[in-house]
Amino acid sequence: MGNPIGIKLQILGGIYHPATKILSSSLPRIGKHRQSRRLVLGFGVSFLSQFTNMSGGAKSFTAFAARQKGAVEKVLENVEWPQQFPFKDEDFLRFDESPDTTFYESPRFVTHIDDPAINALTKYYSEVFPPSNTPGVALLDMCSSWISHYPKGYKQSRIAGMGLNEEELKRNPVLTEYVAQDLNVDPKLPFEDNTFDVITNVVSVDYLTKPLDIFKEMSRILKPGGLAIMSFSNRCFWTKAISIWTSTGDSDHVMIVGAYFHYAGGFEPPKAVDISPNPGRTDPMYIVYSRKLSA
Repeated sequence: MGNPIGIKLQILGGIYHPATKILSSSLPRIGKHRQSRRLVLGFGVSFLSQFTNMSGGAKSFTAFAARQKGAVEKVLENVEWPQQFPFKDEDFLRFDESPDTTFYESPRFVTHIDDPAINALTKYYSEVFPPSNTPGVALLDMCSSWISHYPKGYKQSRIAGMGLNEEELKRNPVLTEYVAQDLNVDPKLPFEDNTFDVITNVVSVDYLTKPLDIFKEMSRILKPGGLAIMSFSNRCFWTKAISIWTSTGDSDHVMIVGAYFHYAGGFEPPKAVDISPNPGRTDPMYIVYSRKLSA
């Protein structure tokens, strides 16, 4: 494959991949000037480009194709995965490598996607979650904050949350318990095997620097047949997102998350759903999900 030693791109402040929106508080400054960012793209970009012409052109990895309703849902169909995990360590570098606990030290009682995208996600959850108050059902909201976007009034006897800011987690009304933990420092999930029926992660999978470790842990703590739902848009704290994410587009992101499920092992083949409510007019919203293999 091309470029086995990686590609270095110099991207100056204010220039970024057109499919990725920057959340304003993510742009660091030195004096009055934004810092420049050097992206180091490893083997993963070449891996993604392989699929452009696969299945008669069904695999498309341009921002334009990603905006076409239904195109994203085809990305994970009939994928011929390489034998080895195709990404390099440098694909998980970030512009801001300072501790995440420092970056998220102050609570942010805001939402990071717009209302139509939130409503689309909540509707999706209402369609796939176990019914409210089902005996024995447990959910985990990873990378959680003050809101989980679960359906209004949704309850289970156990809904755990994991996040970086304790003040945000305390304010989340759906959680019955929470753990403040930096998964990029310690990817070990503090739960017993076969504990949860559903794991959710909203617009945060792009910040994970040890995704395989975390996805393996997800497989461990899910019950057989348990559902893992990774949702994401094109918005992020750009300096904290991994370089392979900020240098690629929406369809690539679907493939990246699908690769996490595939190479972690223990999951069914991942699938993608485009739940974008108003393509091209409001925030897009994508789901990559899989179930733990049954025993």
